[in-house]
Amino acid sequence: MTADLYPSRQHDQPSWHERIDPVLYRNDLENAPVSTEQMASFERDGYLVLPEVFSSEEVAVFTRELLRISTLQDVLDSPAAIREPDSGALRSLFAIHRSNALFERVARDERIAGIAQYILGGDVYVHQSRLNLKPGFKGKEFYWHSDFETWHIEDGIPRMRTVSFSILLTDNHPYNGPLMLIPGSHKQYISCVGKTPENHYQKSLRKQELGVPDEYSLEELYQHNGVDIATGPAGSVVLFDCNTLHGSNSNITPTPRSNLFFVYNHVDNLPVEPFGKIPPRPEFVAERGKVQPLQTGPQRYD
Repeated sequence: MTADLYPSRQHDQPSWHERIDPVLYRNDLENAPVSTEQMASFERDGYLVLPEVFSSEEVAVFTRELLRISTLQDVLDSPAAIREPDSGALRSLFAIHRSNALFERVARDERIAGIAQYILGGDVYVHQSRLNLKPGFKGKEFYWHSDFETWHIEDGIPRMRTVSFSILLTDNHPYNGPLMLIPGSHKQYISCVGKTPENHYQKSLRKQELGVPDEYSLEELYQHNGVDIATGPAGSVVLFDCNTLHGSNSNITPTPRSNLFFVYNHVDNLPVEPFGKIPPRPEFVAERGKVQPLQTGPQRYD
């Protein structure tokens, strides 16, 4: 049995634990696929914004495909399609690297996957992928959380050797519900309260209420570290450590916000039985079983 190094949702009081895993699994910053300063910033803050990594032409290709598949009835009726809790609007579409040839190629694009390989120190695979939509007027908030806490408790990811990349398909303004992050929060692990019921994902993917930090912990982190917002033009990339606390506000503006989201996990960090002692989430949410290292390289999107 794999030791639970990051327990959570077991006690009636929250607790803090120092991170025991590296943030960067390589220390030769001179060989990083981004600048030394950018990689050091990622290690310090737990996230990084890379402006306009993808061209406007590439973003247009991605957006056309997003619009096409988001109107297909069989897609909308699939378990991988997550709707907004009130309006029923499409919120997320999972496993796009499995169901869509274009987005499978995007997952292998060296401009993002190559950075993941460097940060995680070797071969990676896609643990999770999705389209995220936050339509104007209807896009709801997502409360503060650490992805790793959920992936550890509900998927069985043992260690913090996972990193997320969000490709912005629309301009992210301060007012249309962009990603908010707490700098440096990835250095502490907050053990949350509340026992996880089976099939919790069916609710949490629409509105997360378990696996969220307590208000006292959030206040402490805010007082010491503040809050940053990840804004930028379409084509930019936001990457963040698996344990960085993040969330987003509702979008009550006419301006939609959408992105492609890829989670890379190291091949030596495969899921085991969930540490929350519940059945694992379905594979469209969290890849399980035997994996093949991702073959990364330059991609064309004509």
